[in-house]
Amino acid sequence: MREANLTLIQTFFIVARDGSYSAAARKLGMSYQSAANHVRRLEQLLAERLVVSEQGAKTVSLTPRGRSLYKLLLPELDTVLTRLDRTLQKERPVLRVGLPQAIFFYLMPPILARFRELFPQVEIIAFERDTALPEMIRDGSLDLCITERYFGDPNVPQHLVCTYRPALVFPREWGAPPPGDIRSWVRGRPFVTYEPGQLLRNLATDYLRPGEDEMEIAISTSGSSSVKRCVEAGLGYAIIPAWCIDGTETTVTAVDLPELPEIPIYFGEASFLARNPYVVALRQLCAGLIPAGGVKRATADPGIADPR
Repeated sequence: MREANLTLIQTFFIVARDGSYSAAARKLGMSYQSAANHVRRLEQLLAERLVVSEQGAKTVSLTPRGRSLYKLLLPELDTVLTRLDRTLQKERPVLRVGLPQAIFFYLMPPILARFRELFPQVEIIAFERDTALPEMIRDGSLDLCITERYFGDPNVPQHLVCTYRPALVFPREWGAPPPGDIRSWVRGRPFVTYEPGQLLRNLATDYLRPGEDEMEIAISTSGSSSVKRCVEAGLGYAIIPAWCIDGTETTVTAVDLPELPEIPIYFGEASFLARNPYVVALRQLCAGLIPAGGVKRATADPGIADPR
């Protein structure tokens, strides 16, 4: 009996209570054959017949063991199922989303505002992280994710929703770098970047490093918001997503880096939610995560002290 799961017990209970496989199937939203198979599986686990169904009969009868089990379950299971049914009817739909803090902070508010207009009854729970996302979806802790990482996992199908380019951000008081000579301009200046293993750190160090020498890094931190904050405090320069610069900054400025490749952002979900209407709607909205054309940024020019 310890091997029997709640699904099998619930199906047997409703068959016994309502007197037929067809009634139980309608109640549980399954086929007649599935309801019968659940009862047969429970009988196999108990090694005893529970239900007798005559050929062509619309109703079933219980064996003595079946009646005993039904009466054993009756006072408790009926109450539990009633409470579960009421709980599920009252439950608000929820979407649990895993994504980096910077994407949530800089890009998601307008997307969520539009989603809330469409589905005000749906609660969004955001897990601001960028690691272990596929594992969390597979174990049921998350429903979907938005990330720069591509997993290649068939259980977590991903869809490219947009791309962006990185930008060089630095204290405004430094002035602008000369065109075509950013590497020389940053040499000797403190570099702020991400923790080891992150994509933008790897791209930045490959782009900026002099020859085969290792980059000298002043500060490493976890996300774009923290990196930008360090630059705002005058602690160095960084390469961060262009969408982190919104034009309201007073202490830092930025220039585009067209030499660097565009970086993709993927929307992924648990495979069984691929057609869920809330997931589909949010995925479609995320196609506008970054405005068409991205964020306009000034190009490096030696005569421009304020590239904006």
